[in-house]
Amino acid sequence: MRLTLIITFIALLGSLYVFCPSSAELPWFEHPAKPDGSLSFLVVGDWGRRGAYNQTKVAHQMGIVGEQLKIDFIISTGDNFYDDGLTGVDDVAFFESFVNIYTAPSLAKQWYNVLGNHDYRGDVEAQLSPVLRDIDSRWLCLRSFIVNAEIAEFIFVDTTPFVDKYFTDPEDHVYDWSGIQPRKSYLANLLKDVDSALKESTAKWKIVVGHHTIKSSGHHGNTHELNLQLLPILQENEVDLYINGHDHCLERISSTESGIQFLTSGGGSKAWKGDIDWWNPKEDKFYYDGQGFMSVQITPTEVDVAFYNIFGNVIHKWSTSKQLYSAL
Repeated sequence: MRLTLIITFIALLGSLYVFCPSSAELPWFEHPAKPDGSLSFLVVGDWGRRGAYNQTKVAHQMGIVGEQLKIDFIISTGDNFYDDGLTGVDDVAFFESFVNIYTAPSLAKQWYNVLGNHDYRGDVEAQLSPVLRDIDSRWLCLRSFIVNAEIAEFIFVDTTPFVDKYFTDPEDHVYDWSGIQPRKSYLANLLKDVDSALKESTAKWKIVVGHHTIKSSGHHGNTHELNLQLLPILQENEVDLYINGHDHCLERISSTESGIQFLTSGGGSKAWKGDIDWWNPKEDKFYYDGQGFMSVQITPTEVDVAFYNIFGNVIHKWSTSKQLYSAL
């Protein structure tokens, strides 16, 4: 049973924020579903470029689709501010890449954000700071946390510290590791917390969100460390969706080893990398090398996923269903 401490209630957003006082557990938040029990949200990643590289066009279409679907919140899959995160809580990039870009009324909902590798090149604590929430109440960014939305539970995982090369071969980049040392203990505790949260979850749908890919045909490809350390936990706990960014594309991979769908929404701005590696035709179901975003609609019995380009056109759809009650 989770021990929780109520922090605050934001009436405008209808979200009850709940925080775990134990350092051994992930922060835990509640986000109510719609009165009919359904849920809808958008996912965008790799976006923070002060409106450049079609970021504003993606934002415009997100606003239109958000209104059509009556979305409950938005998920950001990281790399929120290019090229090197924020310099501090007073960095104008927060306005130029977020506040002044996602201005549609339908996007005035809670944003749940994870950190990407580019965010770790700046002042990480700035993105985590409540000062940014005071500036724009939509903003919520933590390293790892849980959002319980009644029929679905979302576990947001800080994936950047898993990747060895950022430590062993950072090139000319400087990463802010001040909050995750010692690294070995940080990762061990995080994996334990994710496993425990998934085992305790009674939600109909289990969804894990991280910045880095687990499986991808894009520029970065599979993340070896996540395949070794995180994927077995997701498989064991029968996670339904793993949602990520990192590769600047839109993508769906259907696992042949489990029921997990790997969904990449990293087309929030700069894209068109052009180097695609169709590594497993049995699992690769969709790949789009351009900009765009993703929508997810959830009921107790069905999940509907759609990918959109910068013109608002649906370029791929996928659905799955479950029985409302388990068979005896």
